[in-house]
Amino acid sequence: MKWLLRIAGGLLALLVIAFLILRTPDTNPAEMRAKYGGAPSQFVKLGNGLTVHLRDEGPRNAPVIILLHGSNADLHTWQPWVDALKAEYRVIRFDQRGHGLTGPAPDGDYSKAAFVSDIEAVAGALGVERFVLGGNSMGGGLTVAYALAHPDRLDGMVLVDAGGAPVQRKSGGNIGFTIARLPFINRLAEHVTPRSMVESSFRQSVTNQQIATPQVIDRYWELLRYPGNRAATVKRFGQPRVPFSEQQMASLDIPALVLWGAEDAIIPVEAGRWFDRVLPASTLIEYQGVGHLPHEEAAGQSLSDLQAWLGQVMPAIPPE
Repeated sequence: MKWLLRIAGGLLALLVIAFLILRTPDTNPAEMRAKYGGAPSQFVKLGNGLTVHLRDEGPRNAPVIILLHGSNADLHTWQPWVDALKAEYRVIRFDQRGHGLTGPAPDGDYSKAAFVSDIEAVAGALGVERFVLGGNSMGGGLTVAYALAHPDRLDGMVLVDAGGAPVQRKSGGNIGFTIARLPFINRLAEHVTPRSMVESSFRQSVTNQQIATPQVIDRYWELLRYPGNRAATVKRFGQPRVPFSEQQMASLDIPALVLWGAEDAIIPVEAGRWFDRVLPASTLIEYQGVGHLPHEEAAGQSLSDLQAWLGQVMPAIPPE
C-alpha cells in the first residue's frame, strides 16, 4: 500500500512539474493595449458594464458598415477590407465579449442573445440608426441572429463563412476548437496554451498559408491569453448549438451577400449554399482554393465583390 501511495505521489509531482513548465500565463493588459489598442482604437463603456474595444473609421455622414469577427479572432481580421472601405463608408468593428482587448463579460453571459445585445448597444453608443452588418464564422451567425431580432435596422447583411446553418462538417476542423469542446481538457487549456497549438489551429483553418505570418499568430496567441479570454472561450463553447431554421431565414427579406471559401474545413461550403437557398434576397460567391477567412485569404477579390454589392444596396457618398 505504501508503494502505491509513493507511486501516486510521484506521478502527481510529475504532473505538477509538467504543468508549471508548460503553463502559459495571461498576457499583461497594459502591454496588450499598447500593442493592439493604439489609434484609432476607442474603449467604449456600454450600459451593461462591458467596455468594448472598437474602431470607428470613415466619414461621419457616410453609410455605415459594422463588421463582426469570428471565434477567437479580433477586430484586426478586417484590416484589408477597412483600409479600402473607410474612404467612402463609415466602418465600425469591435472585439466582442470574451475576445481581444474587450476581454471577458462582467456578467459571464456568452449566450447568442448577449452578443446580439452588444451589437445593438455599440450601434446605440455611436449614434448609428441603420447599417449593413457583416460577420465571419461566429460573427456571421450573430449577424443573422441580429437581423432576426432587429430587421428594421439593417440595409443588408454580409455572411462570410457564417455559422448557424443546419449543416455539419464531415471531418476536419481545427485543434483549438476541438479542445475547447472537450471536458476537463478545455479547463487545462485555460492555463496551457502553447503558441504552436494556436499556429496549428490557425493553419488548419485557412488554405492560403501566406496569411499565417508570425505577427498574425502572435496576435491570436497573445489576445487569447488576455486575462479572462480563455475561460470565456471554454464557457462560450459550452453553449448549446441551435441552428437556424428555413422558416426563420424566409422571414429575412434583407439583401444578403454570402461569401464562402470553397475549401473551408471549419464550416463547409454546403452551409453557404444553404443560406443562399433559404434567404429571399441573397447573392452567393464561392472562392476556389480559399478556406475559412476569404476576407483575408482572398482580400482583393472578396473586397471587389463586396464593393460591387454595396454599390447596389447602399451606395457610398462620393468624397468631397
